[in-house]
Amino acid sequence: MEITEQRDDIALQLLFSLSMETLEEAELCFPHHLNTSCKRQLQNHGPTVFVYIILSCISLLTVMLNLLVIIAISHFRQLHTSTNLLLLSLAVADFLVGLLLMPGQIILMTGCWFLGSLICALFNYLTYILTSASVGTVVLISVDRYVAICDPLSYSTKVTHQRVQISVCVCWACSLFYNGVILHVFLKNPDAYNSCYGECVVVLGFITGVFDLVLTFVGPIAVIVVLYIKVFVVAVSQARAMRSHITAVTVQGTVSVNANQSVRKAARILGIVVVVFVICFCPYFYPSLTDTSPSFAFLNFGLWLLYCNSCINPVIYASFYPWFRRAIVLIVTLQILRPDSRDSRIL
Repeated sequence: MEITEQRDDIALQLLFSLSMETLEEAELCFPHHLNTSCKRQLQNHGPTVFVYIILSCISLLTVMLNLLVIIAISHFRQLHTSTNLLLLSLAVADFLVGLLLMPGQIILMTGCWFLGSLICALFNYLTYILTSASVGTVVLISVDRYVAICDPLSYSTKVTHQRVQISVCVCWACSLFYNGVILHVFLKNPDAYNSCYGECVVVLGFITGVFDLVLTFVGPIAVIVVLYIKVFVVAVSQARAMRSHITAVTVQGTVSVNANQSVRKAARILGIVVVVFVICFCPYFYPSLTDTSPSFAFLNFGLWLLYCNSCINPVIYASFYPWFRRAIVLIVTLQILRPDSRDSRIL
């Protein structure tokens, strides 16, 4: 009788041991790398699926909305202005965020990177490039509106289409070069900072991190804020001057007033874009500014709020720009396929 009980205990122990090994393997990203594999992020199954569906929808919406902006500005001749060229650059960066970065981040949220070291290196490199390019483009937008409001008489000579094209190209080229320099160690060995097999992590040194923080966030934000304070002050003073002379306006003056109102409206809209930009970027850079170690959930929140800025920008355009709404109608109804659609009246 005792021998039988001992055999039962041994069988139960073996069964328990096998079940624990099976459970541990199920938790691993790569079960065949039993000793080195990363573990999956264990969360409640329901909320995880719901969160992934929401984030996937945000990614799809970001791609679709920014694709509409790209098609509209590229297709219709009336939209080939200097300011809209800057918006096109920002839309391209936002489009790539929705198409490439958001799906990649959804994969990383599982705790397992299945795409290999090369794709990990390219993914992180692209993340830094698009962040820098977006920041640089918003700075260019701020400069454009500053000149348009504060020096309107010489705007057409200072801000030419060719100069804006060169500025946009330089912005993207500098982003490619700069981030290649600060990430050169990581790009040579993408697995250098991984603590387990199936991880995709990039770590910047303290000096490099501080330099990147100042150059990518603190410096550009300071420039943007200063420029828009000046723009706001000039716009308010112009509005007061117009109201004080409104009774003496001639027909020619009315046209001038309408033009000034249009410029100020554009400055106000792009000011909203900049404010939303700052709000979305601050939580992402907050740990670097305060030298704290935030939780995994806060890091994900900050990163996705930064990504959501790419989805919010086209919504701002649709809300405040009538030309964007008209362009959407023409694009969705496939009227842009007509031979003369490029010359359609959008403005």
